[in-house]
Amino acid sequence: MSQRVSELLEAYKLGQLSAEACEAGINKLMSQQIRDEVTVSNLQEAVIDLDRAKRQGFPEVVYCEGKTDAQCIEIFKELNLHYGTYMGTRGRESIFSALQPSIPDLQYDATSRILYRRSDWTLRNENRPIAVVTAGTSDIPVAEEAALTAELMGNDVKRIYDVGVAGIHRLFHRLSDIQAANVVIVVAGMEGALASVVGGLVTKPIIAVPTSVGYGANFKGLAALLSMLNSCAAGVGVVNIDNGFGAGRLAHVINSQR
Repeated sequence: MSQRVSELLEAYKLGQLSAEACEAGINKLMSQQIRDEVTVSNLQEAVIDLDRAKRQGFPEVVYCEGKTDAQCIEIFKELNLHYGTYMGTRGRESIFSALQPSIPDLQYDATSRILYRRSDWTLRNENRPIAVVTAGTSDIPVAEEAALTAELMGNDVKRIYDVGVAGIHRLFHRLSDIQAANVVIVVAGMEGALASVVGGLVTKPIIAVPTSVGYGANFKGLAALLSMLNSCAAGVGVVNIDNGFGAGRLAHVINSQR
């Protein structure tokens, strides 16, 4: 590829090729190289991206919801051939039970609904804790999805639960722990006000996660989502409703920047 790029640049230098044509040629070569280098595993009903860990630092994560037990079992067995640490979200006890005989060290966290194996895990982001904060106890399942995701990817996670605005004095008791974190994930349902409150008290990035916890006018998390999107606190980003995995992954990416 390097020789072909050199040829394109030389042609541009001699005036034989326009800048646009040179750029297009280089982009085409790069795309071709990416296609040639991608390694996948073709299963009966899934294609596993075996280069995901090399490109993004962690293997492809299995989204179990919407997949049959048989499909999930086949995918996990394939992942187990290539990786020591991997995970699947929205998992089920039935998948875990079926996989235990063949993958004895596979684990299942019922709160977060994450299936995972952690055999070669190392702490990658030492002295850069991620704080996962919830407004209420009912938000913990989504928070645990975020916390365990971040942990599996190599982060130290501090859990700070049930410190919502209905009893805001609880938040101030844990404020020093929150301020010491390098990234803060705030998980809240109902009206989602906690993200704005925390956003006004810390200097680090805030990842807000609206949850579907709440009565009818919460509209299954839409009220919290809109509240967080309209936050007047600076430095608050928002992921989708109940998307603990997305928050944990984003926190890891931010935490890994040097």
